[in-house]
Amino acid sequence: MNLRIAVLAISVCAGCAIAAQGNESPAPQNSIANIDAGQTADPVSKYIFGMFIEHIGKTMYGPLWAEMLDDRKFYFPITSTETAPANQRRGFPGMEMRKWRPVGSDEDVVMDKEKPFVGEQSPRIQLDPTTPHGIRQSGLALVKGKQYLGHIWLNGTTGSKVHVDLIWGADRKSRQVVSIPALSSTYAKYGLHFTAPVDSGDTTLEIVGTGGGSFHIGAVSLMPAENIDGFRPDTIALLRQVKSGFWRFGGNYTSNYSWYDAVGDRDRRPPDWDYAWNQMQSNDIGPDEFAEFCKLIGVEPYISVNAGLGDAHSAAQEVEYMNGATTTPMGALRAKNGHPAPYAVRFWNIGNEPWGSWQIGRTDLKYFMQKHNEFAKAMRKVDPAIILIASGEMLEDGQVPGALRSKYVGNLAGAYGSDFDWTGGFLKDCWGNFDGIAEHWYARPGQRYNVEKAKNLPPDKPNDDAFDKIDQTTLEYARYPANIVRSKAEEWQGYQQRFPAMLQKKIFLSIDEYAYFGGNFGRAADLKQALAYGMLFDEMLRHTDFLTMAAHTMGTSTLDFNRTASALNTLGLVFKMYSNIFPGSIPVAVSGNSPQPAPKYPPAPDQPKVNSGSPTYPLDVFAALSSDRKVLNVAVVNATEIPQTLGLNVAGVHLSGPVTLWQLTGESLNAVDRIGQTPEVDLKQTSLDKDVRSLSVAPISINIYRFPVTATLQ
Repeated sequence: MNLRIAVLAISVCAGCAIAAQGNESPAPQNSIANIDAGQTADPVSKYIFGMFIEHIGKTMYGPLWAEMLDDRKFYFPITSTETAPANQRRGFPGMEMRKWRPVGSDEDVVMDKEKPFVGEQSPRIQLDPTTPHGIRQSGLALVKGKQYLGHIWLNGTTGSKVHVDLIWGADRKSRQVVSIPALSSTYAKYGLHFTAPVDSGDTTLEIVGTGGGSFHIGAVSLMPAENIDGFRPDTIALLRQVKSGFWRFGGNYTSNYSWYDAVGDRDRRPPDWDYAWNQMQSNDIGPDEFAEFCKLIGVEPYISVNAGLGDAHSAAQEVEYMNGATTTPMGALRAKNGHPAPYAVRFWNIGNEPWGSWQIGRTDLKYFMQKHNEFAKAMRKVDPAIILIASGEMLEDGQVPGALRSKYVGNLAGAYGSDFDWTGGFLKDCWGNFDGIAEHWYARPGQRYNVEKAKNLPPDKPNDDAFDKIDQTTLEYARYPANIVRSKAEEWQGYQQRFPAMLQKKIFLSIDEYAYFGGNFGRAADLKQALAYGMLFDEMLRHTDFLTMAAHTMGTSTLDFNRTASALNTLGLVFKMYSNIFPGSIPVAVSGNSPQPAPKYPPAPDQPKVNSGSPTYPLDVFAALSSDRKVLNVAVVNATEIPQTLGLNVAGVHLSGPVTLWQLTGESLNAVDRIGQTPEVDLKQTSLDKDVRSLSVAPISINIYRFPVTATLQ
């Protein structure tokens, strides 16, 4: 059952009055929520609160991986000046890679391409008998008292003297030195061990030698000794609190990614260039590390295979590597690499946004449908139990190609089944070769999609030019992403009507990527953005009949972190609230006396036919019984800046006390939580009177009330 059908308005007059206004009234309302525990929907999937991650710059290596050194396998040339081409210098703010620099002159460091240790080159250091020559990398961070462990691969001329120094100041006393035993012409691995005597944000690691001849550096690594299998223990502990259900590894990077290069000895994995995001990747986090990471934080892995430049054979071998017995070729390789037990990865995605012009190896819909079928058959032959998710894109006005906008925008009926209807293409041509279909969306506030404007855009103009800037009240701002979820639900219903077998086969929707940047892209998540996510979650949970998976971009967006510390940010607290309470719960019907206002704008990709939310305006209410039916959880989001009153009428169960309240709020909409600062947003648990018939809901707050259930009424 879909609970949006069961949402009933008690007061028709009140609904008419609000609909006539067509805007957001700032005045408090005496809203009433009628909760009927006798009307239930499909249970909430634990996968609704999933996360998405990919190798964008240092997205995985900064907050998750404990490695302190950049370019530890020497992809870039080592010079005293920047020499990378312009297209290889681009990067995301705060994710720029530190470079190695010569100690001595540039001529003393030669990038040897004849017999590299790994990849295409390894630095050879020309030695001097008295003056140290070598390389250094600055910008490392130390915490006083912590130990740091690492290793380095070296070979060199007999008699050369090499040492590795950790330097935190200008004088000779502000360093620790690890002297390397005598080198030989064969590469050998040497251990490194340092203890930080100070806190330092600009420490240097220096690898230098003296003598005659030269020495080579193959690879070098340095991590805090407290790392857990290479991962940061602080962020692992935090992410365990956010019970995400799954993490998806995929994204644009997937389309030019070779998993073969990301398994085995990490020091021997070649670094490569990510052409999707224009940055070097070290391949230190590969399929094994990703699966182990998921185990550490208590979630399931979900993997997207390369359907850009990749082929069905490599995808099938990746499935076998992750899931096959040790008697299979790839399972034996996994065991050889130190992981004998299969990972039993259930969720697999074929490609990533194959419909996008930015995808490497992109092809048209007709050919990709054939490609998808080949991949699906090859992957299921290896493991018939896997759950396959097709990389769809539902038909909406914002996806119509430029040359066809005047014909189809605002008139999509004739476009179903066309060569730009990717979801329809899977349903028509790939039936039986998928279990669910993916959808991606991203949104910003202060805009709306103008259908009439889109119709008249020149063919060479992007669909983004169809957005108008608008002023939004706080409540309109908070409702915007929930409206997109409801629009996606309306689009999905359109496909169900055209393909009724979707209902019989229980084909599910997976929103594999989504984010509401909330005006804070690149800045800390604030309370205003958190309110929007509360309403977004409420709307997702109203569609449990088909929306069973969702992955937020990025999984690390729930953290505030630097190189040595981390904390859950405001967005992380919202995820923690919902993901610790609602998975497995049973949604129940919510009706009320105060419908949401009628839409200001015509239906569009960001504007459903009916606004999202419950009929308890201006509050948004969602309710669900725990899986054992012993607790009724009621989520209430107040995205206004004034207190609101909510009356409760509950049918179908007897409630008792005490009532527990989880509340997220702060002093202002721009309140944030940052590491090293007093938290401005609080997530508190309190007890209320057991006889709660009327709730006083704090302004700008997200609340989850937990009512013990003493009896279920028939």
